[in-house]
Amino acid sequence: MTRFAPEYVKYVLNDNFEDAKSQLLAPLMAIHYAHLAMLAAQGIVSPPDAHAIRAALDSVSQDEVRRAPFDGSCEDLFYYVERLIIDACGEDVAGRLHTARSRNDIDMTMYRMRQRELVLELLAATFELRRSLLDLISRHHETIFAVHTHTQRAQPTTVAHYLLAVVEQLERDAARLTGAYERTNRNPLGACAITGTGFPIDRQLTSELLGFGGPTVNTYGSIATVDYLLESTSATAVLLAGFGRFVQDLLLWSTAEFHYVRFGDGFVQSSSIMPQKRNPVAIEHARAIASKALGQTQAIFTSIHNTPFGDIVDTEDDLQPLVFSMFRDATRTIKIVAAAMTTAEFDAAQLEARAGEGWTTLTELADTLARDRNLPFRTAHAVAGRLMAARELHPERPIGELLAEASGPLPGGPLAYSDAALTTILSPRYFVTVRRTLGGPAPEETARAAKVSRGQLEADETWRDKAANALAQAEHTLAERSAAL
Repeated sequence: MTRFAPEYVKYVLNDNFEDAKSQLLAPLMAIHYAHLAMLAAQGIVSPPDAHAIRAALDSVSQDEVRRAPFDGSCEDLFYYVERLIIDACGEDVAGRLHTARSRNDIDMTMYRMRQRELVLELLAATFELRRSLLDLISRHHETIFAVHTHTQRAQPTTVAHYLLAVVEQLERDAARLTGAYERTNRNPLGACAITGTGFPIDRQLTSELLGFGGPTVNTYGSIATVDYLLESTSATAVLLAGFGRFVQDLLLWSTAEFHYVRFGDGFVQSSSIMPQKRNPVAIEHARAIASKALGQTQAIFTSIHNTPFGDIVDTEDDLQPLVFSMFRDATRTIKIVAAAMTTAEFDAAQLEARAGEGWTTLTELADTLARDRNLPFRTAHAVAGRLMAARELHPERPIGELLAEASGPLPGGPLAYSDAALTTILSPRYFVTVRRTLGGPAPEETARAAKVSRGQLEADETWRDKAANALAQAEHTLAERSAAL
């Protein structure tokens, strides 16, 4: 018979039970096995009792637990599983498993175990996007197009140059996420309720068996702090904000008015009434999902803000599903764009033809005058501006004559350039080619930068593989230690 009010069961406990079954059951069982192995190793639980408890744990079917409905007879998943263990080996023996621990440290350990997996999954998604962008970059070092500042056409660059900026941002996102992972991957188990225990436990052993980098230290902080969660949430929020700006550009570029990029048929949909439509709905979905995930990061901060610094439900059962959802949405929005970018096509000829419209290369004329004629840049800037105004008033006149008139008032007299020379100086390709400075758009520089980014991607993937393999190895070691009990 239930001891909880039906409203409490319906509106709180049932949902929490279902969330825990889907996300936290596997970590919970791993914690049981690791804690038991440690208690046995320390002589806190006798070998016969350890064997009986291990057999009871083995009898728990996670699939059956996940199918079980919440009947209100127990408070949460922990007590539900504990009841199964008691049924299997008796209350006197089963009760020894809870020596030197609390639901507090169990909960915080479960959350960290699940969160580290989610961080690694999100990292892997960003690697997919970086790889798809680098593959595009390799084909577009020479693809010139006009980029915008303040929503207005500004200067020519290359598709490779633009995409490298996105890649470098994703590299910094990876650094933030790996740092968050390392600080998340610390083991609170053994902190018990808040003050630890008088039993001679080995927190380093449980850390190793659960794949943690080591134990947390202060036992109160082990239960009270959630900065590890906020750090990974912050890193995800930064990732999503930058990613969303890129997605917005993609949607703008895929309009008929821009026609910069075209996505494969598998990522677009037609209209039910307008057969000519080619809607990039996959990218639209990515923007919506990213916005949803970003909103969830803010909700996480809001839920935690101004709560007591201690064990508090605000950081537990009701918050964790939001964390899981945030990471899931962040991961899937990155993955869909990564996949779509493998089909992205840029019309190089058309992009270059349009890149010089609107005097986008006028800065290079000012630069050339400053370099070749030793003019102060501000003076050269003014001459270039006068040339533009004159050319718009008299498009029929030779541009060399117009430059001579525009520079006539200078102390050195009119500047003489042939029409052919000025055509070259004002061409988008020349504009890009001469910008060889570090991080610039010249093809040789973007090729160098892309090579560096390829190397960074390989290093980041190696780090992630090592982290994932460490978790897998710990799981294997835990299984072996448990089987030996």
